[in-house]
Amino acid sequence: MSPVVGLDPTSATSHQLRNGLRKAGWSVQETETEVRLMVPGTNQLESTVDAVLGEAEEEIEDDIAAFGLESQLRDFLAQNLSAIPVDGKRLRLCVDPTGRDGVEYPTAVGPIDILAIDDDEQFVVFELKRAPSPDHAIGQLSRYMGWVTQTIGRGRSVRGVIVAKSISQNLRYSIAVVPNVSLFEYEVKFELNSAYSSTG
Repeated sequence: MSPVVGLDPTSATSHQLRNGLRKAGWSVQETETEVRLMVPGTNQLESTVDAVLGEAEEEIEDDIAAFGLESQLRDFLAQNLSAIPVDGKRLRLCVDPTGRDGVEYPTAVGPIDILAIDDDEQFVVFELKRAPSPDHAIGQLSRYMGWVTQTIGRGRSVRGVIVAKSISQNLRYSIAVVPNVSLFEYEVKFELNSAYSSTG
């Protein structure tokens, strides 16, 4: 059972869980390399967030930041997959035999942000990071790719894609030895264009 009422630890993001635990009275001790959560009312270490949730990508200050751009990025990509070629191939959302689509696709190793199919009927697994991408994203992606390969893949190849605001040099080094993985940086552009102006 989750110590945070209303949050499912299998589907909530690490940032949502971290904020929820703080609001539930858990204290947080942060160092350069880890974040520790302390059970409410005690000084005893309960667990290391890094071990359970992974490293924090950036400090989350309020619920507006916690909803994150990741869900917006995921929804935008999912709605526009056909316009986003990966390795020159067009994509579409995977839909399994039960009718479940590939957005937040549930697996035994955690939800896949986007599970897609390319022109050749091969799987493409997306791992999205709204902030600069830490190199542990490759571990997450590899886990999801492995699950797809060993379960629903049925002999088809599986590619992985990491999309982040910026790709760290550490992540670039990490994927140098991991086959079938591509990295993409996204850019959000907002522009207002004059549609009408009254005079006088």
